[in-house]
Amino acid sequence: MKVSIVGATGYTGAELLRILHNHPQAEIIHITSESSTGTEIASIYPHLTAIYDKKLISMQEEEKLAESDVVFVGLPHGHAMKLAQKLVPQGVKVIDLGADYRFSDKKIYEKWYKVEHTHENANSAYGLPELYRNQIKKADIIGNAGCHCTAAILALTPLLKAKLIEPKSIVVDSKSGISGAGRSLKLSSHFTEMYDNLTAYSVAGHRHMPEIEEVLTDMAGENTLITFVPHLIPMARGILSTSYSALKPGVTMDDIDAAFYDLYKDEYFVRLAGRGVSPATKHVRGSNFCNIGWQLDQHSGRVIVMSVIDNLVKGSSGQAVQSLNILFGLEEHVGLEQAPLYP
Repeated sequence: MKVSIVGATGYTGAELLRILHNHPQAEIIHITSESSTGTEIASIYPHLTAIYDKKLISMQEEEKLAESDVVFVGLPHGHAMKLAQKLVPQGVKVIDLGADYRFSDKKIYEKWYKVEHTHENANSAYGLPELYRNQIKKADIIGNAGCHCTAAILALTPLLKAKLIEPKSIVVDSKSGISGAGRSLKLSSHFTEMYDNLTAYSVAGHRHMPEIEEVLTDMAGENTLITFVPHLIPMARGILSTSYSALKPGVTMDDIDAAFYDLYKDEYFVRLAGRGVSPATKHVRGSNFCNIGWQLDQHSGRVIVMSVIDNLVKGSSGQAVQSLNILFGLEEHVGLEQAPLYP
């Protein structure tokens, strides 16, 4: 597969380069950056020295991008739909790591991202393979799931599909490493601001909230309502998502166990830590795995589900490669066999 990466100098682009280096079927032919055009990627990311000697081109060189079988777009929202409308008619698959193709209801996208969605009738699929692989197989464009969304949706879907929880009772508390804020300089991500510190952000207004709600509503077959609060923690990568939901009357711990094992028993990248186990971000660091544990709070009648992912891998670039494999008929784990890094 001939692969190009648009926006290769962001953290997600660099992670794609790291992962695809070990993919036996992928050949990277072009990488782009508007701010560093003509520069060798290894001069920006020295860890790629002697691995890649490619120079960055401009995304405006669309005739070169059209040489690809698939183009990954690692840019902020609004860019992918412009590229996809030009590349897809030329037979190129597009995997967007941004938000342009995450919503089935374009009005929700426009409300939360303040950009008009101009790609009508796009043949797209939501990029969360464990739940949407059949749609991904047939799509031309993949809207890669958001990082917080991936952790929360994988944690809650078994309970909603089995009708074990009240769909309007859900609270999601999610904590993310600083790389989730991107590579651009911001005061809030400076070392002196983040070190020895923990803070909530975008409270009651994070853009991942409507994305989580839309997918969970699809999984539940009825409207869901969530309270979502993300937090930034002083580490480079990783997400811990803790979800709290009210159980329906008569639900037992065995019912909860069965819901998780029935849905995920054959999933390579979902590892069930099980009842009473609290997974940690270091258990998945650098890998495409999602580890999930759960516990019943007898006092409140709530079930607590904890899920951990690496926000740059399962929460972004690794999951995008998982979708790539599905699109081209490969085993989903090809190129993604890396074991987690520990300690």
